[in-house]
Amino acid sequence: MYRVWNFVTDYSLLLILGAVTALIWANVDYDSYHHFVEFVIWDHAPIGHYHDGHRTLTLHYLVNDVLMALFFAIAAKEVWEAVILRNGSLRGKKAATPLIATAGGMFGPIAIYLGLAAMMGSDTYDAVANGWAIPTATDIAFSYLVGRLVFGAGHPAVRFLLLLAIADDACGLIILAIFYPSGDLAPEWLLMSFGAAIAVFVLFNWFPRYLDRGKQDRPNSSRIRKSLGGLPYILAGCISWYGFMRSGLHPALGLLPIVLTIPHADRAFGLFSEAEKYLRDLLNVMEHALKHPVEIVLFFFGLLNAGVKFEAIGDATWLVLAGLIVGKPVGILLFGWLAARPMGLGLPQGMRIIDLVVIGCVAAIGFTVSLFVASVAFEPGPIQDAAKMGALFSFMAAVISIVAGKLTKVVKQEL
Repeated sequence: MYRVWNFVTDYSLLLILGAVTALIWANVDYDSYHHFVEFVIWDHAPIGHYHDGHRTLTLHYLVNDVLMALFFAIAAKEVWEAVILRNGSLRGKKAATPLIATAGGMFGPIAIYLGLAAMMGSDTYDAVANGWAIPTATDIAFSYLVGRLVFGAGHPAVRFLLLLAIADDACGLIILAIFYPSGDLAPEWLLMSFGAAIAVFVLFNWFPRYLDRGKQDRPNSSRIRKSLGGLPYILAGCISWYGFMRSGLHPALGLLPIVLTIPHADRAFGLFSEAEKYLRDLLNVMEHALKHPVEIVLFFFGLLNAGVKFEAIGDATWLVLAGLIVGKPVGILLFGWLAARPMGLGLPQGMRIIDLVVIGCVAAIGFTVSLFVASVAFEPGPIQDAAKMGALFSFMAAVISIVAGKLTKVVKQEL
């Protein structure tokens, strides 16, 4: 349990502090809070929001579009390792049922969100429809913590939940890239991003290893690592980020192509594995170096995005909550059952079908990514604020999960 508490303390407490501070500030003095969020750092800048023929770098843009790229890079690193490495959690048949359940955990919330919006009338539907992806998110850290509180550290449902949350993160990155561009699309700029990724991989990863074939001490790779460290990948990351910004895709995803090129370990130990902190491959070293900066980034993300008035609660609030708290459990149960029974893929030994309901309740904690999607799905205003309130209220799913665990007679299994 220490490892999980340590992770949540490292990555989430500052985020919560920022969000609570923002809520209090916005409800005490909304005008000063708004001026703080939109503080202009550099007008006529090379990066920033584009308007009136020039770009303006604001504090909000710096955090949401530039610095949050570090957070999504870490998420992408965990997904990449889970998919590509030996013993990766999303490889092989063991991941089949969680992956199918993940699809249910996305289609269910979308169906509930859009279905209820349609029932509210065409005006409401037109106003809120673009927020359909907000309730598809799962906050991996908080969900994993609550899952261990409900099931116990040794229950197979906890590993099932972790696989589902990682896959959900991967789908969320794809959704952000495809459905929520930051401006008019100019895909030719992606040649800059992928060109930087290919160049840095060939010159600083593949070619040194090619020269070192048959040599156990890997002299060329070691020399590159010792003399340059992560500098080539940092420079390539800056180029890739700029290419994403100019392409119209959300620039917070701009580091993803570079993450895939960084030398990594031969196997995955898992997101919360104690052993991972001892790995010395460049990918893990760079992730560990980002630990404290990302903590600070998440504080400012919470501070700059969670500041909404309580009076902002509206239709979008209840739609996001319904999508998460109803759509997640129903979708995960339905698709998980289809995978386990009719498709014959089964569940991990020791898991029951009814456990899928509890897993769905735990996965309904959207928070971080839901808040981020809300900030890009809607323009600043009442609807965005209402949707953000729904993302913040998704913490209610933690209480619902504990109650659901009691009602379904979950037997906790400790390590």
